[in-house]
Formats: sequence, C-alpha cells, structure tokens
Amino acid sequence: MKFLCQIWFDTEKSKLVPQTEWDALTQECIVSDDHWRDSGHMLSALALYEPERAVTLRVRNGTVAATDGPFAEIKEHLGGFVVIEAKDIEEAKAIISTFPILKYASIEIRPAYSIKDGR
Repeated sequence: MKFLCQIWFDTEKSKLVPQTEWDALTQECIVSDDHWRDSGHMLSALALYEPERAVTLRVRNGTVAATDGPFAEIKEHLGGFVVIEAKDIEEAKAIISTFPILKYASIEIRPAYSIKDGR
C-alpha cells in the first residue's frame, strides 16, 4: 500500500533554526532517505522551496487566474513530501517515526491510491 507523507513546518519557528542546524539535518535526512530507498520502502521524496515561491492557480468564470505566493496567510507550510510503500498504516508510522526531520516538523501520513485503479 502506498502512503503520501506530507512534511509540515511551523512557518515562524522554522525561520529561527540556524543554517548550520539545517545543514546537519539535511545530511541526516540524506542518510535516512538512502536507507529507506535501499529497503524498497521509499518511492519518492522531495523538499519544497518556501511558500513565497509558490504560484496558486484558480479557474474563475472560465479564466485561469494566477496568484504569486501562498493564497492565504499561513501558520504552517508544506515543506516536502515522501511517498512510501508499507503493508499498512502501522508499518508506515514505524518507518516515518525514524525520519530525522520529525525534530523540526510534523508529518501527516495518508493512504494514497491511483485514480486509474480506483479506491
């Protein structure tokens, strides 16, 4: 079973973490990701740039409108995601609980499916 794991950061608190801590955390995350990728559990993992670099698209009255940055003021922002393969939610929780990023973020684990295959 596939799970999408969304990595959420407190927007203000994450700005207070010194760059040296982020750099050390990045190295820990690379080691962790390599381990889970080698085990066959990690299918994909990407970090996201800050919300200010986002563009939000909406269709209004048949026209696509683009808004720079986050659409609304946010207290938390999506900082990355991981897609894993696990037998069930318990195994997914066990895998994600080892991720070093949990020291600085929360991770939402959600079962995922292909729309082609249905639920």
